[in-house]
Amino acid sequence: MAIKVGCFALINPFQTLDKQVDQIREWGFKYADITDNADGACLGSHFGFNAVASLDANAFDLKRLFESRGITITSVCAHATLLDPSAPWRYGTAQIVKAIRMAAAIGVEHVITTEGDAHTEFGENLTDDEAIFSIREKLHEPLRMARDYGVKILLEPHGKYTDSIKQMERIIDACNSDALGINLDTGNLWLGGGDPIAMIKKLGSKIEHVHWKDLPQEMEEQRGKLYGCGMSLISLGTGVVGIEEIYKELVKAGYDGHSTLEIAGQDSVLESYKYLKSLGAE
Repeated sequence: MAIKVGCFALINPFQTLDKQVDQIREWGFKYADITDNADGACLGSHFGFNAVASLDANAFDLKRLFESRGITITSVCAHATLLDPSAPWRYGTAQIVKAIRMAAAIGVEHVITTEGDAHTEFGENLTDDEAIFSIREKLHEPLRMARDYGVKILLEPHGKYTDSIKQMERIIDACNSDALGINLDTGNLWLGGGDPIAMIKKLGSKIEHVHWKDLPQEMEEQRGKLYGCGMSLISLGTGVVGIEEIYKELVKAGYDGHSTLEIAGQDSVLESYKYLKSLGAE
């Protein structure tokens, strides 16, 4: 079986989720994710200028929205704040739990999260041991729930700790849960100073989803200093991340699961899709 390619469901600014999925269908994709979400109601979604899905919505309404366009949901994104102190205004454990319930209800196997950059003095001043404990503590109940609900939480390289193979291993070992895996983000990992090939070789059995990004040469200066970027602005195969080598290493490791293009701009999205198909993707 081939690696399956889907699209980030946040491709046009100031458009509602149904319009995003319409565009994804028109581009010829079969797969997408629930990309942006929040608790409760969202004014922007109600008045028609953003694509935020409510974690408190009837999950089956979301499933019907995607399925009516012939699109399969492959993951629910739940990128959290796992280093800063818990607070009602910070996306964290409570939202991950809701994402798990949503995913389980509609048969989506993966909820994707990460530690995120610290935005408080508290988070910025954690020692490595304290940071690992903070991540472990905030994921403890979500992982218990995920196991019971038959869902996997996937940690994405998108921060100081998840961009490091050594620290990613420490997190996985500390959490000690078979409900925890990895979402390999090619651009984020490279940008944070990590090596995607090395992560596949070391932790390939834990990788259950992939986010595709390539980055331009001028971002070399920011490597190891900047953790994570929402989308790539260039087509896959035109940057310095080494997408072809990463793809081949994933195939070598036996990976044939779902992946998502996190690419901005119609031409770059379609060229990236074509590029991955040329490597053997679906």
